[in-house]
Amino acid sequence: MLTGEEIGNKLLQSVKEMKMGKAARVTQIASNQVASARLKTGLSQVEFAKALQISMRTLQGWEQGRRSPSGAAKALIQIAVRHPEIIKEGLEIQG
Repeated sequence: MLTGEEIGNKLLQSVKEMKMGKAARVTQIASNQVASARLKTGLSQVEFAKALQISMRTLQGWEQGRRSPSGAAKALIQIAVRHPEIIKEGLEIQG
């Protein structure tokens, strides 16, 4: 069993190694088109879901890759990618 000081020293050494670029592994997370579209609008998940008139849970499923938008939702996502200001404008009109 390690003492508190030993754990602290191990953590400090790990941080030093990470800063030097000696991380044991690097995890890359590719954002999907839905998350990218939302980020371009600058809206929160709640606001973006409201603008698209979908549930927050549906949006989270899309962003996490568990589900995919279909039909009209795909078209709205493509519009959000190309013209994020339109999605924000739509939210202001609903507001």
